[in-house]
Amino acid sequence: MPSSPPQWPLSFGYTLLRATLYMFFVAGIAQGGYFEALYLPDVRYTELGFTEFTQTLVLASCCGLLIYVRQVLKVWPTVTLLLLAFVAASLVREQDYFLDYYVADNSWKVLVSLIVIPSLAWVVVQRRRFIEEFSHYSNTFAFGLFTGGVLVTYIFSRLYGRQDFWRAVMQDNYIREFKDVAEEAIELLGYSLILFAMIELLLIARRIYKARQVAR
Repeated sequence: MPSSPPQWPLSFGYTLLRATLYMFFVAGIAQGGYFEALYLPDVRYTELGFTEFTQTLVLASCCGLLIYVRQVLKVWPTVTLLLLAFVAASLVREQDYFLDYYVADNSWKVLVSLIVIPSLAWVVVQRRRFIEEFSHYSNTFAFGLFTGGVLVTYIFSRLYGRQDFWRAVMQDNYIREFKDVAEEAIELLGYSLILFAMIELLLIARRIYKARQVAR
């Protein structure tokens, strides 16, 4: 059974459609942030605002897509398990405020550990299978998008959102809200790239699934 995507050429129109939809999505979240600042002054850039809520929705969508690829299409199960653990851990981390308030302080860390540690252990056990699957996945557009999303979210946004940096920029006019706006907006952009990566992975997985059906 094929484990790499069949070499069926994608039409220019299909590729352009996906690119256009991604462009509109990015424009939409930028406009949503603008409306959040204008019309939701009491909750803007808090856990109850548009940006934080959209981050949760995007990450939950990524989890749903990965579960479908792994459990229904059954494509690259060890790679998708590791991706799912990463995205699910990020989703839990985004709920830290609610978990700390309604459950217990730092309870999100326990949940993240319960997700990540068993998943990593299973991937280590299945490392040969993982390496084989990753050799296919790493040569896809989906992997490139995922890598870009991780770099934007977990490297650039963290460094760009440092308090010391914004204090140096704004000096005596420093206001924490400006730092939070910049960091959360960039974080949402990174999560959006990860969502696009999961969509691209789903499209690849469907091609592999269809190829398997034809081969039977």
